[in-house]
This record gives sequence, structure tokens and C-alpha cells, in this order.
Amino acid sequence: MRVNLRKSLFILPNLFTLSSVFCGFYAAVLCAQGASDDDFYRASVLIIFSMFFDTMDGRVARMTRTQSAFGLQLDSLADVVAFGVAPALLVYNWALRPLGMLGIVAGFSFLACAAVRLARFNVLATGTDGAPKKPDKYILGLPSPGAAGILVSIVAANHAVSGSLSSSPMTILIVVIALAFFMVSTIRFRSFKDLRMNWRSVSLVGFALGTSVVLALQWHIAFALGWLLISYVAIGLIESMLGMARKAARLRRRETEDKPVV
Repeated sequence: MRVNLRKSLFILPNLFTLSSVFCGFYAAVLCAQGASDDDFYRASVLIIFSMFFDTMDGRVARMTRTQSAFGLQLDSLADVVAFGVAPALLVYNWALRPLGMLGIVAGFSFLACAAVRLARFNVLATGTDGAPKKPDKYILGLPSPGAAGILVSIVAANHAVSGSLSSSPMTILIVVIALAFFMVSTIRFRSFKDLRMNWRSVSLVGFALGTSVVLALQWHIAFALGWLLISYVAIGLIESMLGMARKAARLRRRETEDKPVV
């Protein structure tokens, strides 16, 4: 019996996706059964591994030309576990537990917004026939891996400096709520799918990588990860505000042109 290797290639990206699910599940188990700083650190590292596998599954699918509606749906379901359930449990057990019901609501809000954001992404990323669309250069709402990455970088950085970064539960709650809001917002964040290597892009990427290397060498790689993700969020916010300002200016010019001359 001959095996059609070409048809079997679709398994490869799905294996990366399921690896992301496993890392997220294992992180959730550590958060549920452990209460030590070491357990929280291991859980944060596992979620970072989930981010790696989540990045690779799409690249592998494009390289093997095995993109499919099934893979798109599976990837979003995996993200709910790895970047919704796992970071919500992590941040609740690490910082929000003293807040009682308020902490539970904040953790669930992060999970709920991650699920809503992924459902919206699936709707926007598929055509009427269910097939995946060509990726756009902008993504509506903060991607859930980015939101989860900011949370786990805080936990990992706190562990790296022996807990000296520990903030009040209310501060962490504000961060969690802000990230949840960004995920379901209409703010457009760059996908970097069509990144053109002009002088502006090279300068931006070079600055981000250079400062990240400095932070990683001086402190810990978790600081570099947090800096990169926070910069990504800041770029999205700045571009959105500039876009709103340009839109308002165009409306004012239009109103001025349409205004009758007396």
C-alpha cells in the first residue's frame, strides 16, 4: 500500500498546534496544583513555548501549502487554551487570588475576551465558502498570544529578580483588564505579514531588537519579551490615534469644501 506523502503533510502544522495546546494544558495544571513562585515561573515558560509553537504552525502550513479551514479552527481552539485559560489561571493564582471574587471576575474577563477575540478573528479570516482568506497586514484587536505574553513576561521577570517586582494585586488587575479590553477592541495591530524592508522598517526592527538584547543581557530575557510586546501594543495605539486624527482632519476639510460660500 502506497502512502501519499503530499496528503499526509497536513499533519505537520496540526502537530505544532497540538504541541501548543499541550504546553497550555501543562501550564494550567501547574497553576492549579502549585502555589510556589517556581511553579508559576515554569507555567509562564510553558506558555512562552506555546507562543513559539503557535507561530510555527502557520509558517509550516504555508511552507507545505496545507492551509485549511480545519487548521484555522483548530488553531483558534488551541489559542483559547494556551492564551486564554492558562494565562488566566496563572495570573489569578499568582496575583489576583487575594482579591477574592473581583480577582475571579478579572481572570474570567481575560479568558472571555480571548475567546471572543478568536471567534471574531475566525469570522473575519474566512470567506463565505469557509476557506481561509489571504492574511491582511492589520489584525483587529490585540492578538491573544501578545496579551498572554505580556502577562507571562511579568511573572517570569518577577521570578528572575527574586520577587522584587511583585506589584499590588490591584495593579495587576488593571493590567489584566486593559489587555482584555485591547483584545476585543477595534484597534488595529500590525500582523507583519507584508513587512517591507525599507529604511523605516529596518530602523524600527533594529531598535526593537537592539534594546531587547540590552535588556536580556542586563536583566533577563523575560524583560526583553515584555519590552517587545509592550512596544507592539504601543505601536498599535499610536497608529490608531494617528489614523483617527487623519480621519478627523479629512472630515473637517470635507465640511469646509462643502460649506456654501456666502
